[in-house]
Amino acid sequence: MSTLRYWDYYNMTETFTELYEKASNNDTFNNIYDIITSRENILLAFRTIKSNKGSKTPGTDGKTIDNIKEITENELVSVIQTKLENYQPKKVRRKWIEKENGKLRPLGIPSILDRIIQQCFKQVLEPIAEAYFYKHSYGFRPLRSTHHAMARIQFLINHAQLHYVVDVDIKGFFDNVNHTLLTKQLWNLGIHDRKVIACVSKMPKAEIDKEGIPSKGVLQGGILSTLLSNVVLNDLDQWVAGQWEFFPLSKNYKSKVGERYAKKRTNLKEGYLVRYADDFKILCRDGKTAQKWYHAVRLYLKERLKLDISPEKSQIVNLRKRESEFLGFTIKANVKRKKRVAHTGIKRRKQEKLKEQAKVHIQRIKDSPTTQNALRFNSFVLGIHNYFNRATHVNLEFSRIAYELKAFLYNRLRPVGKYGHPINPSKVYKKFYSTQVKTFKIDGVHLFPIGDVKTVNAMNFSPKLSLYTEEGRKKIYDKLKPNVGLEISRLLKAKIPDRTVEYMDNRISRFSMKMGKCEITGWTLTANEVHCHHYTPPHLGGTDKFNNLRILHKDIHRIIHRKNTDIISSEIQKFELTDSMINKLNQYRMECGLEKVV
Repeated sequence: MSTLRYWDYYNMTETFTELYEKASNNDTFNNIYDIITSRENILLAFRTIKSNKGSKTPGTDGKTIDNIKEITENELVSVIQTKLENYQPKKVRRKWIEKENGKLRPLGIPSILDRIIQQCFKQVLEPIAEAYFYKHSYGFRPLRSTHHAMARIQFLINHAQLHYVVDVDIKGFFDNVNHTLLTKQLWNLGIHDRKVIACVSKMPKAEIDKEGIPSKGVLQGGILSTLLSNVVLNDLDQWVAGQWEFFPLSKNYKSKVGERYAKKRTNLKEGYLVRYADDFKILCRDGKTAQKWYHAVRLYLKERLKLDISPEKSQIVNLRKRESEFLGFTIKANVKRKKRVAHTGIKRRKQEKLKEQAKVHIQRIKDSPTTQNALRFNSFVLGIHNYFNRATHVNLEFSRIAYELKAFLYNRLRPVGKYGHPINPSKVYKKFYSTQVKTFKIDGVHLFPIGDVKTVNAMNFSPKLSLYTEEGRKKIYDKLKPNVGLEISRLLKAKIPDRTVEYMDNRISRFSMKMGKCEITGWTLTANEVHCHHYTPPHLGGTDKFNNLRILHKDIHRIIHRKNTDIISSEIQKFELTDSMINKLNQYRMECGLEKVV
């Protein structure tokens, strides 16, 4: 919803919709550079990056989003447009993070300005690419999630009775993407703007600090990398689907026995692909077909995409006998009544990791039993419950984890908290957890019980949902009221010298949140009546942050700052301000260090 709202603020919704429609009709794009470098697209990219937690992480130049916030809109737009005329990305900062298996994963952190530039490109290239992407690719795509991928696998096991899985692990996928092939794949999507291709091709080749210029691969951590990785593997998606799912048959053959049964009479390999980024599975009906798929996919990856598979991690699994792992879950086809159904749980290594993380939170509470640490623990527990509650055996898995943590939890928290059934817990607690389960109360906060979680049905992704069609958007959010949207578009065109890009961006957000009404009087405002007031003035330490801004009628704003009491009194009478309005006015004046008005 927030994404769509941002698009509306900067009048980009129709532009992205048009790009998607053209791509759906296999049109080519020869002049999208102008859209990428437009003022509206750049400001939208700034807003999107600003709302990302990673914006506080510095690149090699040491700058973060806080440095960008201080410049004006015109300066930001000018800097990016100028930089793109002869684009050369700055050095990338290398950071290593630990994976579940104990190995290290390399992350690349571009400079903050390069991240905004990558976001500019992503916003325009994504609707084009989305028109071509396979419907059962779920990684790093709008509205899709790991839960949709799991739901698809469960559907294929439960309803299609496909019990053989081809697990293919691509060896170092992000580090081995072929740059030349990637450029060709973008061209095949209809992106024929040579300026755009030139800029995008430089992004994966950005020099890595102390390591040099990479000859292949895309940065894990780059804003555009997720989209580019999907572009690379989309060829695999379409090829696999074309071998069975999308394979065309004659109309006469279809009409007699049905398409799926007609295909079974052929020598085609029955198989259905489910992919999340570089992690994918092909589900088959029998072992012989699975063997064919394994070798076919291995050869396709090697010959067409220049990628190798890891023989140790790639395998064929009979789900009736063994578990397969996917996205932190385990999957097995167990007997239930007269058929087999998918039973899913949490993989063992992940369970051990969760216990380690829980112990860190518990120890932190013991050392410092504060409200903040209790809330951090609750955030951790709710997060892992919300992720794994799609597992059919989630209650058993977390009950086991809670049992194994019980002594550790009790021994460390008994001296600093009160143990028992929660009395008068918060609304959030009552929404997600039972009051029949005992837990600790730390500094007034009841800890969420790790073992108290129930299975939530995994729902398949609905193809009717889309950010890029009018019908798809209607199912996701309510558009801004026409009058509010119109005034926002007028506000965007207003030029206020010397105001920071953060102020201008938050001003739009505040106007939208208040539905275009004055925060003191409630009057509906037009763009030329709007003033944006600092609740705590800058000279008293106030900032341009969202929560320090207020949307006011320009005449009310002037009353707040006036010092002549006679003029103030006459204007209060003129505008017929009520007692409640005058009280609010006085609150604003006092915050500015001015006297109350009677």
